Amino acid sequence: MENRGFKPFGRVSSLTLGGGGLGQVWGETTREEAVATVNLALEEGITHLDVAPMYGKGEAEMVVGEALKGKKIDGISVTTKCRLGTLPDDQVYDYLSRSLTRSLDSMNLQRVDLFLLHSQLIEDDFILHTNDEFKHRTATTLSSYFDAVIPSFEKLKEEGRIGSWGIGGLGQNKALIKAINHEIKPEAIQCVVNPLNSAGAIGYVDKAYNPKEILQESQKKNIPILGIRAVQAGALTEKMDREPHPSGMDRPDFDDFESAEPFRALAKRWKEPVASLAYRYALSIHNISSIILGVKNRDELKDCIEAEQKERLTTGQIEEIDEAMSSE
Repeated sequence: MENRGFKPFGRVSSLTLGGGGLGQVWGETTREEAVATVNLALEEGITHLDVAPMYGKGEAEMVVGEALKGKKIDGISVTTKCRLGTLPDDQVYDYLSRSLTRSLDSMNLQRVDLFLLHSQLIEDDFILHTNDEFKHRTATTLSSYFDAVIPSFEKLKEEGRIGSWGIGGLGQNKALIKAINHEIKPEAIQCVVNPLNSAGAIGYVDKAYNPKEILQESQKKNIPILGIRAVQAGALTEKMDREPHPSGMDRPDFDDFESAEPFRALAKRWKEPVASLAYRYALSIHNISSIILGVKNRDELKDCIEAEQKERLTTGQIEEIDEAMSSE
């Protein structure tokens, strides 16, 4: 598997095993199968595991802890996250520290290599597109981020409990651009990368959210990038592998599936599985160190590894995909 430069770790495999599938966010699996999936990932040369307490209410972190137990983890990097929301400044460090401690205990680790803010960033007076009444739980204001979150992350680094810190790249575009251009820049960022240019259901904060703008600004500022949503929650596959949530919360993902029909037609013409082409698209974008996978079992992981082993797309092929999707 290709290894690429990624400043927080030095080098990283071009694929990262994410925790969403391990935590059953993307459908059912078993603890045994999830652990086996982690083991297969490591055997195949994946060097980075990306989890969060939110993935299965801690299940993904426990899977990683079980899989890594007794192993030498030299060369394996682990990322976890904390959804902070917006708290009084004097409570931020304690909240981040407690969340980190729980994560470390679940994974039987003394430190993580990367700790990310899992809240969506907004300007202080921004009104969320939906569920604004809950923004204190789901979104972090820029003033809190600048005045309390960054100093808290730096303190955790000084304590040796994290190697680097970063942000999730979701939220209000204006706020994210300001964070990327702040005098103390995030040491890593996760960016949505897919031909739909969509975050789907998790893009609920800002109706005008534009993932490509965040990606391009991060590239311009040389911030290390991890790609997310390569298959956009299943929208860039042959068929959705789950039913819509009764609440309608994931309706945007199913709408994206319909919007992706031109992409499926192109994949058919090129005689390539739809998901494989989506992963190759993300892997071929400039200055992305690794693509985070949401697989839940070994078969899905094998498909991703097979896609990674194919040639990268040419500029012309990327442009053809973008043109097909823009005309949809």
